[in-house]
Amino acid sequence: MPEGNEIHRWAERHAAAFAGKTVRVDGPQGRFVDSGMIDGRKLRRVLAVGKHLGYDFGKDLILHVHLGLQGDFTEGSGPLPDVRGALRLRIWNEAAVKKPAAPGVSKRHAWYSDDDGTGHIEAANVAWVELRGPMDCSIYSQAKWEALLERLGPDPLNGDGPEKMIARIAKSKKAIGELLMDQSVAAGVGNIFRAELLFRARLSPFTRGKEVEESTLRSIWKEAGVLMKAGMVDRRIVTTKPKDRPHKSGPVLKEEAHYVYRRQGRPCWISGTKILTKVMAGRNLFWCPVCQAAPEEKVQ
Repeated sequence: MPEGNEIHRWAERHAAAFAGKTVRVDGPQGRFVDSGMIDGRKLRRVLAVGKHLGYDFGKDLILHVHLGLQGDFTEGSGPLPDVRGALRLRIWNEAAVKKPAAPGVSKRHAWYSDDDGTGHIEAANVAWVELRGPMDCSIYSQAKWEALLERLGPDPLNGDGPEKMIARIAKSKKAIGELLMDQSVAAGVGNIFRAELLFRARLSPFTRGKEVEESTLRSIWKEAGVLMKAGMVDRRIVTTKPKDRPHKSGPVLKEEAHYVYRRQGRPCWISGTKILTKVMAGRNLFWCPVCQAAPEEKVQ
């Protein structure tokens, strides 16, 4: 599932391409039946919070998109392509699709691990966007959008402070590894950032929330903002520091971009200990049992 960095990246790109312009919208697959409500209207802005996108067409017309596990966008320039596959939604600018195609390609989110952010179509040159496989694609009223925001925790990429997150974690007996996957605690943090932020904090994912120091939570929040912002450009989500990689300089290789995420059975870059994995909060958790030992384990 795309994490917050990718959602904010889509919001920036689609705003650059369409905000302030009249756009055409349709739902070729037939499952998005409300396309007529926003077709031919001016897109005011594109909002991003956590893993949710909101395309604001004014007058209680916010197109809500949640990509879920399968959803993805394809972008293009030049003429609108023929309808192919299970195409849930298309957005395009009539003037832009009459222009020749511009240089660059559209890379699917599924390719993020190989994507360093280069070679894409410039956002301003995007003439059309296609959406396939989202968990939700529907029209929200302003009240419904605000109710969604109320349910979500703070978003590191929206300039939010960590106080709401800290307050919720401080009262919880749940493991911090479970809490960080709860979107009402921290919006936009997903499985990759959960694993990597906890490792960088040298915090056991099994530590109860109420036992985590506030200073540690503030550090995690600060690092989340920095790493997620960088991930809006380099879509691989690079979380390792140069000094900890096998290659200290030069391009970051795919296999050394993360400390623990999907590195189960391999040696930790710091301790050399085998990285472990287990399911927590419905997703595979990854951690180093030495670098992230629980406090009582460190004493022994």
